[in-house]
Amino acid sequence: MNAIQIDGKAIAEAIRIHVARDLALLQAEFNVIPGLAVVLVGEDPASAVYVKTKAKQAQAVGFKSQQFLLPSNVDEAELLRLLEELNVNDTIDGILVQLPLPEHIDRWRVLETIDPAKDVDGFHPYNAGRLAMGRPALAPCTPLGVVHLIKTVVSDLNGLDVVVIGRSNIVGKPLGLLLGDVGCTVTSAQLQTRDLPDLCRKADIVVAAAGCAGLVRGNWLKQGAIVIDVGINRAMDSAGTAKLVGDVAFTEASKRASYITPVPGGVGPMTVAYLLANTVSAAVSRRRLSLVGSHPESQHAWPSASEKKARATQFAE
Repeated sequence: MNAIQIDGKAIAEAIRIHVARDLALLQAEFNVIPGLAVVLVGEDPASAVYVKTKAKQAQAVGFKSQQFLLPSNVDEAELLRLLEELNVNDTIDGILVQLPLPEHIDRWRVLETIDPAKDVDGFHPYNAGRLAMGRPALAPCTPLGVVHLIKTVVSDLNGLDVVVIGRSNIVGKPLGLLLGDVGCTVTSAQLQTRDLPDLCRKADIVVAAAGCAGLVRGNWLKQGAIVIDVGINRAMDSAGTAKLVGDVAFTEASKRASYITPVPGGVGPMTVAYLLANTVSAAVSRRRLSLVGSHPESQHAWPSASEKKARATQFAE
């Protein structure tokens, strides 16, 4: 019996409906319409598609969406100036810089320049640190989406063994923290992990986020495992046509798993949906509003201006 496919598109649509309701409440009660700024540097085709999709969905649910398209040879200082302007622009609640960036730009300097309260990608060290400490924070969108997908098919995650293949700062590391927070026993693995197939065979849930097409084979899984495929890789089929495939050998894995996400149509839509949810949460939190109905996976608290000043004084001393 083949695994049941987890429909990321349908679940993401439910999140967008929830976000749209929150936006209506914000506008009706506080006359606030959240603003999302998306910055794209260069002309990478895949990045351009992602930015267009994010902007389109943001506008569809009612955000004020702005796109800033910069040439690939833009000076780093110019990009940083733009981010500083967006930081102090009160109509902007979320700032997203599409990765990857050109080699001459310091990725970390850029990410650290974004106001943590507007860091809807969840990549700023301040947010990463709070997440690691179990404090409210804007978490990366893909890990939030993965946890949500798992929760749609498992009512109780306490004590479940999870193997996360991939240790990136964007997916693997924050996902391990989020899953640990909901009671899972998490093993962090990577391509170099010894006896990786045997490790996966012991897991109740396997999350593949290594960026390696077809890495996880069917015989790597125990019967009835849940498989979440975060990978997006371009491969050629037998006819020489390019197609998107995941990190999991889907046909093989489907014969042993109980639930599995397809590629495309699984994790991808959830990432964009949680970008929208994070933007609403940022708008609510930084204005210190109380919004009944705000999405439960993305509640955040931010330091006040006086708290920020006190922290800066402490560091200066």
